Amino acid sequence: MSFEVDLTGRAALVTGASSGLGRHFAQVLARSGAKVALAARRIESLERVREDIVRDGGEAVAVPMDVTDAASVREAVADAAEGLGGLDILVNNAGTTLTKPVLDIGEAEWDGVLDTNLKGCFLVAQQAARAMREHGRGGSIVNVASILGLRVAGQVAPYVTSKAGLIQLTKAMALELARHRIRVNALCPGYIETDLNRDFFASEAGQALIKRVPQRRLGQLEELDGPLLLLCSDASSFMTGSVIAADGGHLVSSL
Repeated sequence: MSFEVDLTGRAALVTGASSGLGRHFAQVLARSGAKVALAARRIESLERVREDIVRDGGEAVAVPMDVTDAASVREAVADAAEGLGGLDILVNNAGTTLTKPVLDIGEAEWDGVLDTNLKGCFLVAQQAARAMREHGRGGSIVNVASILGLRVAGQVAPYVTSKAGLIQLTKAMALELARHRIRVNALCPGYIETDLNRDFFASEAGQALIKRVPQRRLGQLEELDGPLLLLCSDASSFMTGSVIAADGGHLVSSL
């Protein structure tokens, strides 16, 4: 599977880049020629990702960032823009979840998910957009949402609420930032196989869930490369405020 995009000369910031989707997205952008700033709280994990990218011939820097802390976000985005010579792309990927019945969710637990997935994405996107405006080159912001921002599942109320809010935030920012040549779109993955969920999807409950996906399978990380590179590149130059699902047809499955 291959989707060729040349991002040579572009500078990208990826949040939640220490593992999972974020690590993969950073590696994809680097292989496409972008200089990449890797952001997450765990600087040791970021350094390992950075070393892998450099070993493969890419260019990357690591910046510690806590997306729930406005001061941390300001400093990290400034460091990334300085280290990369500007900022053209943001992949707003940092996120967390909680699986718990709605009647049992504590206030702190609710805040923890919303602060990371919604407020955190807002803080990072705001600072990245300011950097893009300052450098005058425009840019592309990709907010990583979820199909659970468009439909719902049980026992993940804070998560689905945060992702639905992120989709609306994407549209609101797209409207306001178009005048600065900054595009804002949302990527909504369905169920993607990763190291963290592989055991669950091998279980009876996981297999039952897979049967509800029209393609009857999980997505692979590489199947997000095309949508990601589309939204990050000039191939989507007339797209802003768009919401792209990559879910094997899950959203159109019958109720």
